[in-house]
Amino acid sequence: MSCQPDLLSKVYHWLKNKQPCLLCDAPSQRLIALCDDCEAELPWLEWRCSQCALPMPNHQALCADCTHNPPLFSKVITPLQFSFPVDTLISRFKYQENWPYGQLLSTLLVQYLEYYFDEGGQRPDLILAVPLAQRRQRQRGYNQAQMICDCLSKALRLENPRQLLLRTRETISQQGLNAKARRDNLHNAFALSEPEQVKNKHIVLVDDVLTTGTTCSIISSLLLKHGAARVEVYCLARTGKPHTVEL
Repeated sequence: MSCQPDLLSKVYHWLKNKQPCLLCDAPSQRLIALCDDCEAELPWLEWRCSQCALPMPNHQALCADCTHNPPLFSKVITPLQFSFPVDTLISRFKYQENWPYGQLLSTLLVQYLEYYFDEGGQRPDLILAVPLAQRRQRQRGYNQAQMICDCLSKALRLENPRQLLLRTRETISQQGLNAKARRDNLHNAFALSEPEQVKNKHIVLVDDVLTTGTTCSIISSLLLKHGAARVEVYCLARTGKPHTVEL
């Protein structure tokens, strides 16, 4: 039996009713557990690199890394910066089993993507959660990226084949590693169970936070090698400069 919690099972039924705001406890007049004032004060990501979504003064520009050494994914789509209070909400969701925070942020991402699609953004053929190392998932009991992916799949009616993208070996934490060490750490760490499923497909990788983008770039290389037409990334939040923020 899978130990992966289901975002849409009874553990979240209480979120379908009007709730106090999860940030300030004031009444929320909507189905989402967030009041208007707290929503307005969230660190929305307005100006960003047009490829990796690194916060930038000009959203039309490429950052230095994407200009000189671009990642293999085409685009990152995310509504928020990884700063207070979003960083605290994600940490509690990710490490302390505070799943309502994950549901709240996933719902904000759903709303952002609905607007993106309505404005002409291309809907993907498949969305895939970035797999967690088996040892880490056994310790934690769940993969937060898969929970986000399940929420997006259900709300946006996107195909989400859970066992297509696999983590094939254990790796050490990426925290504190430089760019080369990150790439070496993840070398041959991922595989596809049915490579033919990605051929000529527009595929999205789903994760909680994008920091350096190394993991998603390595998975993108695998998908493109097996014939994927395009790879993008959806995540809850984007960090600032990778060398100053680690998750």
